[in-house]
Amino acid sequence: MKNRAYAQPLFKQSVNQMEELDTIREEICGVFAYSQAGAVALAAGKLTQGAIPSANANNEALSSTQSAAIGAYEVTVTFGGAVTVDFYKDGYVWVNDAAGEGHRYRIKGHAAGTTDVTLYLKDPIRVALVASTSEWSAIENRQKLVLVCPTTLTGAPAGVPPIAVDINYYFWNQVKGPAAVLFHTGSSGAAAIGNQVVPANSNTPVPGAVEEADGGDIIPCVGTVLSVNVNTEYGLIALAIPGY
Repeated sequence: MKNRAYAQPLFKQSVNQMEELDTIREEICGVFAYSQAGAVALAAGKLTQGAIPSANANNEALSSTQSAAIGAYEVTVTFGGAVTVDFYKDGYVWVNDAAGEGHRYRIKGHAAGTTDVTLYLKDPIRVALVASTSEWSAIENRQKLVLVCPTTLTGAPAGVPPIAVDINYYFWNQVKGPAAVLFHTGSSGAAAIGNQVVPANSNTPVPGAVEEADGGDIIPCVGTVLSVNVNTEYGLIALAIPGY
C-alpha cells in the first residue's frame, strides 16, 4: 500500500515485530515485504528463501471431535508433532481434501502443543469442516525465519535484504525493483545485461548468489540483469521475486 505510515524505517532492523509479516511496502526505489531473519544472520545483497516447510502440518486429518462450522474463526487440529506457540502466526491453513477443500485461511495465532490445538483465524470458515473427514495442511508465513538461499532450493525465494540483519530480527526484504545482488558465473557463463537470473545452482555455486538462467533451469527466475560486475561481486538486477 502506497503512502501509508510504517512503524519500522525501511533501512533499519528491529528486535521487535512492528508490522504483520509479509506486509507489502511500495516505494520509488522498489517493493519490500516485512520479514524476519531465521537462525543465521543475513548479509545485504544476498538472496534469501523462505523457511523449510514443517512436516508436522501436512495432510493431517481432523479427528472425530474436531470440526468447524461456517462463520467460525477457529478450528481445532492435531499436528503431526509438537509445535511452539504462534509458530504459524501470519501463516496459512488450507483444506487439501474432502469437505471444505480448496479453501485457504490466514492464521492469527495458536497455543503450543500437539493434540487438539486451536488455530485462531483472521478469516471466517466459508465451508464447514467435517470431523474425521476434512484434511488440512498449514505453512508458516513465507517471510518468517528466512535464510540465505541455498544452492539447492528447499523453499521459495523470499527476497534480497537491503541491509545486514541479525538473527531473528525483523526487516524489510526487497522483492521488486533495482537491487544489488551477489553474482556468480554459472554453467551458462557470465551474466549479460537484459538476461534473466536464477538462484545460483551450477559450477560450484555460492549460497545467496544469482547466475544467468540457462535452457535447462527449472527453478524460478528472480530478476533481469541491469548491470554486471565480475564473478563474486555485486551487480544490479531488476528484482522480481515470484508471487509479488
